[in-house]
Amino acid sequence: MSTAATALSPEILAKYQPVIGLEVHVQLLTKTKAFCGCVNQYGGEPNTHTCPTCLGLPGALPVLNRQAVEYAVLAAKAINCEIRETSVFSRKNYFYPDSPKAYQISQFDKPVAEHGWIDVPSFDESGAPITKRIGITRLHMEEDAGKSLHDGFADSLNRSYIDLNRCGTPLVEIVSEPDLRTPDEVFEYLTRLKEILLYTGVSDCNMEEGSLRCDANVSVMLKGAKQFGTKAEVKNVNSFRYIRAAVQYEIERQIGVIEDGGRVVQESRLWNSSEGRTYSMRSKEQAHDYRYFPEPDLPPLVVGAEWQKEIFARMPELPEARRARMIAAYDISEQDAATLTATQSFADSFETAAKKAKSPKRVAALLTTELTMRLRLKELELAQSPVSLDGVVMAADLLEAGTISSKQLKQLLDTAFENNEDFPAVYEREKPQQISDAGAIEKMIDEVIAANPKQVEQYKGGKKTVSAFFVGQVMKLSKGQANPALLNELVARKLDAQ
Repeated sequence: MSTAATALSPEILAKYQPVIGLEVHVQLLTKTKAFCGCVNQYGGEPNTHTCPTCLGLPGALPVLNRQAVEYAVLAAKAINCEIRETSVFSRKNYFYPDSPKAYQISQFDKPVAEHGWIDVPSFDESGAPITKRIGITRLHMEEDAGKSLHDGFADSLNRSYIDLNRCGTPLVEIVSEPDLRTPDEVFEYLTRLKEILLYTGVSDCNMEEGSLRCDANVSVMLKGAKQFGTKAEVKNVNSFRYIRAAVQYEIERQIGVIEDGGRVVQESRLWNSSEGRTYSMRSKEQAHDYRYFPEPDLPPLVVGAEWQKEIFARMPELPEARRARMIAAYDISEQDAATLTATQSFADSFETAAKKAKSPKRVAALLTTELTMRLRLKELELAQSPVSLDGVVMAADLLEAGTISSKQLKQLLDTAFENNEDFPAVYEREKPQQISDAGAIEKMIDEVIAANPKQVEQYKGGKKTVSAFFVGQVMKLSKGQANPALLNELVARKLDAQ
């Protein structure tokens, strides 16, 4: 039987239409758990962040965390969902060792929010860029289970252990419509969803700590078919890059199964990142298998108009709106705006610096290229940069005024990062001066022209690109201090006069 490891021809792949839906679990950044007063904090000694309620002991009753409700409603509004004024908690019944109650408090037929959407960049059939709207079926609240531990113990070959610290952690599950068609759309959807959630402050979205987890439902059908194929759920993927790879693998695996005359079965599959493939985990449960029924210990959740208004008043400016405003306000490119708004702190840093600088556009360019590149090489965050925001402003202003060249700026920034110094200190010590005196530059141009008659003849013969040679030679002669714009102008004028 074919698998994704067996290459499928482009002609075979082109016959099929993938259909993808995502289920994203987001841990809410509350101080305490969803239904008890235990600390909601990652880590700690196993089974120390627990109490009778999250351990499911007899007689312990849940009390809903108000902050968790407000975070859920805020997140729902940010992804354009309709808020249900009255929602209901249910018991989702299943038994796993890490679920001490043998059920999970969740929401089923009446979730807190429904019918949302997120816009993502994509491409139409001709390859032209478009904006595509991905529907969101629902956002509902629930609690997390504990964690099974299988490794790191002397007797781990014979036993597994359970850490219940995570039991009762407040979550929202965000379920998309099956509107995604490519692995790249999956990546873009998750990137934008994470951006939005981080801006609202409802979660830290730390995938390594399990604060954001994603399952992908993947199926394929022949192009033009009306009915979706049988889906498989891919679980336990811990990065957006791996999710994109897992979805691609699963699409090709299912097409291979069908092309070989087989039948795709509904199941849950695990992604193995080291092997780059998925493996069957278990048959996929249907909703009726969980025997949902209303949670008898919790009344219906009522989020009335006044409470909603109070929650919505805390909504920050979201990434898409901020990008549009910054493009208009600072005359920056869409690409720079996208980079600068990737996180709220980066956007805040840019705006703080831009308001002080003569050219916000130069500040944007410095932050997104020169500074970001050096931070990545040093594996530093923006907050750890030796070059402060005031240093960025000073560098941008010097460049804008023509006091230093871009080459000199690069050298000064290199020195700042090598010595862990701020830009102003490096500049005051090095004090490179850009030569903007036309007479001084013309003298150097004359010297270079006289020394290179062959290149002069090439220019006169119509090879105008040779002017770059003269610019380079003068720049070398001036030790990088000649004003680039003035130098280019004077070289062209001198050569034309030959």
